Amino acid sequence: MIDGREDQAAGLRRLFRRTPPAVVALYSTGRHRAANAIRAAHRIAGQSQRVLLLDEATGDAGLGEALGLPAGPDLLQMLDGRLTLAGLLQPVPGLLGRVPTAAAALALPLLDDTRRACLIEALKVLHRHAGFVLIHAGQESAADPSPFVYAAPRRLLVAEASASGATEAYRVTKQLASAGAGSLHVAVCRARSRSDAQSFFSSLQSLVRRHVGVPLSWVGEVERDDLAEGLSQPNTLSSPAEPAAAFLRSLASGGDDMRVSRRAG
Repeated sequence: MIDGREDQAAGLRRLFRRTPPAVVALYSTGRHRAANAIRAAHRIAGQSQRVLLLDEATGDAGLGEALGLPAGPDLLQMLDGRLTLAGLLQPVPGLLGRVPTAAAALALPLLDDTRRACLIEALKVLHRHAGFVLIHAGQESAADPSPFVYAAPRRLLVAEASASGATEAYRVTKQLASAGAGSLHVAVCRARSRSDAQSFFSSLQSLVRRHVGVPLSWVGEVERDDLAEGLSQPNTLSSPAEPAAAFLRSLASGGDDMRVSRRAG
């Protein structure tokens, strides 16, 4: 449960208080999941090209193929000392770039203090040039969010306005709620019109309110609205007491408690 892991993310949160990026865990739904996530990332970036993608999704759920990128090294490989940040960051036109983090997210609870500090330092360097850090997570992980997702102060669901998009959006919301997540912020994509997008969100919000009980917050349409502005508003914080600078502080001290939690499970 997310609430039971409160201490494991404390290190990331503490470090992120001292760094500028807004950190958002990103889930996407629909027939074009990867494309929807990428479209949202570009919309958030606008003209600034300052969006960093930490991609912890794997296989078809990852963003590499949709971006035309090779598998690439994982953030975890920074620990062997043979990989530079220049070799880690995959450039993406219009964005700061993508970093695969699936192995790092999985291994973080098992790392000793020294290795965890090394990984956090690499993240801190990457974040210096970012305005937004999007942690792209696969739907299959929603029931058991990674330390990266847990440490993010905000969670954004990019929901495709389609039957499959609605079904998956409800499932992801329900799984995150079962894991102890708080509010979830929603941006609708591929709607035929503004009214269709708003109707889609209203239907999803009503369903979630009745059966899940997790509040949903409208961020806007991916194609028409300024998502960065919407995510920057104080009332869209998943945890208003924890600013975006919380992320790295949370991860940095998360390993020991995560080890205990998973052994107990």
